Amino acid sequence: MEWTAWFDAPEYEFARQVLQRGIATLYFVAFLSSLNQFPALLGERGLLPVPEYLEGFSRLRRPSLFQWRYSDRLLRGVCWSGMAVAATLIVGLPQLGRPWVPLLAFLALWLLYMSIVNVGQTFYGFGWEMLLLEAGFTVAFLGSDQTPPPRPILILLAWLVFRLEFGAGMIKIRGGREWRDLTALYYHHETQPMPGPLSRQAHLLPKAWHRLEVLGNHFAQLLVPFFLFAPQPLGSAAAGIIIFTQLWLVASGNFAWLNWMAILLAFAAVSDPVAHAVLPAIPLDWHAAAWGVGAAAGGGTATGAGSLAPVPWLVVVLLATVLHVVLSYRPIENLFSHYQLMNASFNRWQLVNTYGAFGTVTKRRIEIVVEGTLDAEPGDDTEWREYGFKGKPGDVRRIPRQYAPYHLRLDWLMWFLPLRTVHEEWFYALLARLLAADRPTLRLLRHDPFDGGRPRWVRARSYLYRFSSRAEFRATGQRWIRIPLYVAIAPMSLPPED
Repeated sequence: MEWTAWFDAPEYEFARQVLQRGIATLYFVAFLSSLNQFPALLGERGLLPVPEYLEGFSRLRRPSLFQWRYSDRLLRGVCWSGMAVAATLIVGLPQLGRPWVPLLAFLALWLLYMSIVNVGQTFYGFGWEMLLLEAGFTVAFLGSDQTPPPRPILILLAWLVFRLEFGAGMIKIRGGREWRDLTALYYHHETQPMPGPLSRQAHLLPKAWHRLEVLGNHFAQLLVPFFLFAPQPLGSAAAGIIIFTQLWLVASGNFAWLNWMAILLAFAAVSDPVAHAVLPAIPLDWHAAAWGVGAAAGGGTATGAGSLAPVPWLVVVLLATVLHVVLSYRPIENLFSHYQLMNASFNRWQLVNTYGAFGTVTKRRIEIVVEGTLDAEPGDDTEWREYGFKGKPGDVRRIPRQYAPYHLRLDWLMWFLPLRTVHEEWFYALLARLLAADRPTLRLLRHDPFDGGRPRWVRARSYLYRFSSRAEFRATGQRWIRIPLYVAIAPMSLPPED
């Protein structure tokens, strides 16, 4: 059985440590985000209550632990359980046991979080939700410290990075003209869903730099991913380029855990010798003595007798590999289709998905601003007070905050309103909650202008936002320049109480 030695990849132990602990950290953040926001957005008294959604829920189509019963208490139990399991993986406790232990831990995270996503409706309709699910399921088969990392799973993780990056690149090439004429970054830093503290500085860079950014993006997404499968050190070099470009996106925006996930997954192509050459503190012989291998020498077994993994574990890894290969047909077909889907799953378990983002870039930033008043009847001289959101632009003097990898779901959906329609069910529900001064809803905001009191009326206004120039900032102290457009939703109030 010497041929089975190929399945062992002892020279990728650093990659396994980064992947297991890093993705567990993102699961912890995802469960924490749900714990803090889900009840107000989707809970029993949420903007889109899950109990009402479950009345038309198909068990066979979208599996979830909540398909039989939902309560906010049960949701919090799922979140706390997920955070507890993720914490053990972060510190490495399951990895000390047999390969089945981290397998079961990651599958538990996958099932628990999928239960949340599948009832999350529009608030969980983001591509990085299915990315987290697929990554957690795949990483589950990396095993524990008692066996070398399985090479097939590392290849599958590189395949995931390829779909993530190449899919995004193809979406852009097939999308808006701005990606082909290299002008997309003239606008993107300013109009992206949730700018970060450095977004304005990035936007104010010379246009020649923005064109280089687009060229670099095309290079990193359309060419580099193929080299993830190349021999070392080319594979590690390709991963390094992806990591570098993703770190730039982390610094210039807030895309929840999307960029951090891409960074972590890219480590699947980084070998221990290359990592050690870059950072000598990274050891070359993590568990070589326990495995009986020479990691620094290339990862072969000491006896040449075959894989060091138990046969049952090898069978499990092979079955998982075959499953991924079979499910890859539709994503491959989609990558080369003229009607390429973006962020789509082809099975109800959300495995081996297709990814992509920003096929077109918004040229103008329209913000919906929510205001309230204590006046009995609104008129021309009414004093309107503005509600402040945590992440989305509002106060023109405020520096945008860095929240990623934490996901502010309400703020993200506020960005989509002017691109679609303000007449969304959840948005009218939000306005009603503000009129009622609902405390869980107010906790989703940064600033309540009525300090917990009830306004008499609320309305929604639209503004055109743009970053101020350096001269405008020196003159006014404003980081944003905004121009009022129109009242998107006329003043509304609650019915009088009997």
